[in-house]
Formats: sequence, C-alpha cells, structure tokens
Amino acid sequence: MAAGDTVKSGNFTFTETSIEGVTIVDPTPYGDPRGFFIETYKRPDFEAAGITCEFIQDNQSGSTRGVLRGLHFQIDHPQAKLVRVFDGEVFDVAVDLRAGSPTFGRWEGVTLSGDNHRQLFIPRGFAHGFYVLSETATFAYKCDDVYHPGDEGGLMWDDPTIGITWPAMTEPPVLSDKDKVHPSFDEWAADRR
Repeated sequence: MAAGDTVKSGNFTFTETSIEGVTIVDPTPYGDPRGFFIETYKRPDFEAAGITCEFIQDNQSGSTRGVLRGLHFQIDHPQAKLVRVFDGEVFDVAVDLRAGSPTFGRWEGVTLSGDNHRQLFIPRGFAHGFYVLSETATFAYKCDDVYHPGDEGGLMWDDPTIGITWPAMTEPPVLSDKDKVHPSFDEWAADRR
C-alpha cells in the first residue's frame, strides 16, 4: 500500500500513513441502545491487509492528563505493536528508526480514543510514544516479541530534529525519570555509526 491507500478486510479498514508500514486500523463498531461491539483483532483480516506478525504479548497502562510516555524502543529485540485506547484519548506517535528507510527520522501521529476505536499498527524498527489528552486514558497494545529488560532504548520526546508537534500541550508533560534523560535523535544516530 502507498500513503493514503486503504484496504477493507472483514470488519476493518486499513489506511497506510505517510511512513511505509505504519497503518491506521479502523474497526467497524456495531451499536444499539445497549452499547457497542467491535472486533479489535482478527488474524485473517490483518493478514489480508499485509500485517502478518504473530502477536505474543499484550500490555496495558493507565495514565492521567498530561502524561507523556516515550519515545521508547527495544534495541536488539524490536517489537511490532498494535496500539489502541480503551477509554480516554491520546496522541500516539511512531518515529522511523529503520536504517536505510527513506523516512528515517520522520514521525507519524494519530489521535486514538475510546470513542473513535482507532488503532495504529507500528512495525518493528520504530520508537513509540503517546501523550494523554483526556483526564485519564487506558492504553493497550499487542506486541510480536516479549519485553526484554535491559534492552530498552529511548529518544527525547521533544527532540528538535524529529520535531513532533504534540497537540494541546500548554505546559511541560509529566514524564518518568528515565524519559527525562533519553538522548537526542542526533546523539542516538551518531552512536550507531
């Protein structure tokens, strides 16, 4: 798929972003006065859209307004991720770290919420992060490799080379201690040479 191309498969619409492999996934909700039902993952439909990784670990986090988690990646054990929000709203970002990629160092961002049910597929080779826009947010993601302690990497959330435009940020975000000290993109790239 090329940027903007869509594929409909089963109850999902897959839209390629401006970065190859980063795909917006819109499930079809079915609702009535009782509420709604959606499929969030169905392997044959994802495979028909070209997403063939095998997910083996699920993670979930809860955060409050203004929390920014990221930009994270695993160094020797990269993970593909399918991310979504159960409730609340976040701005989710993927940064291309694939050597030789024509979009190396570029980012893609999308708003995910419990209301829009949108998901984002992020292939291996990306840094990932999100910023909480609502009072609280419950964030979940599937990974195609297990978490390996000691294999964590990270980049500055406000790196000027990457230049992410974080929406609705009127004051500095709430960061973990480790997210306060990640290197810049240029420092990270220099260490790889």
